[in-house]
Amino acid sequence: MFGTLGCVAVSLVVTIALFRNAGSEMLGLALIEATLVPILLAAPLFFYLTLKLRELAVVNHKLVVAASTDALTACLNRGAFSSRVENVLTREIARRQRAMGALLVIDADHFKMVNDRFGHAEGDEALRVIVAAIQPCLRGDDMLGRLGGEEFAVFLPGASPLSAADIAERIRRSVADAPFRPGGNRHTLTVSVGGALFDRPVLFEELFRVADLHLYEAKGAGRNRVELAPMPPERTPSWYYQGRPN
Repeated sequence: MFGTLGCVAVSLVVTIALFRNAGSEMLGLALIEATLVPILLAAPLFFYLTLKLRELAVVNHKLVVAASTDALTACLNRGAFSSRVENVLTREIARRQRAMGALLVIDADHFKMVNDRFGHAEGDEALRVIVAAIQPCLRGDDMLGRLGGEEFAVFLPGASPLSAADIAERIRRSVADAPFRPGGNRHTLTVSVGGALFDRPVLFEELFRVADLHLYEAKGAGRNRVELAPMPPERTPSWYYQGRPN
C-alpha cells in the first residue's frame, strides 16, 4: 500500500512539473491519469511479484531438501544427519541441562553378497526396504540418516537406556521381517546394530566412535544382533564445567 502511495505521489509531482504551463484543463486530465495509472498497475504487479516470490521460496526449499537428503533412500544424508545431531547435542550443552539419549549405527549384513547375487539395482532396492522398515520404529523427534553404502544411523534424543534398547531391537526385527523379493523370491535381510547411550554432555564425534565400536562387536558376535553400551563417564569434556557454580 505504501509503495503504491509513493508511486502516486512521485507521478503527481512529475506531472505537475511537466504540465504546469499547459492550462488547467490539460493539467487536470494529466493529474487524473497520473493518479489512476499507478493504482491500476499496482494490483497486478503486486500479484505478479507475490507469485514470483512464492515460486522462488518453493525452489529454495527444494534445493535445501535436495542438499540434505540421500537421493536413493530419501532419508538424511551423512552431512545433514551429523550436523543436526551436533546441533541438538550443542544445545543441550548450552542449556547446562543433563542430556540423555542414544546413537545407533546400523549396518546391513552381507550386503556385498546381495549386490553380487541379485545385482546393484536390487541392492538399491534392499537399502530402500531397510529404510522403510526402520522408519515405523522411530518416534517423532528421532532422526534417521544414511552414512554411506549400507550403513545408517539413528539418533534418539531423550531416550532412556530401556527405550533405546527397545527401539534398536524393534529395528532389527522389522528389517528381518521386511518384504524384500528380488526376482519375485523372498530374501531375508538382516542388520547389525551398535549403539552408544549417553546421559552427559557429549560431542557427535565421540558418540559416533563409541557406537561404531559396538557395531563391530555386533558383527563380530555373529551379526543380526544389537550391542548397546553407555558412554564412558570419564570422557566428560572438562570445558563443560568451566564457569559453572561450585
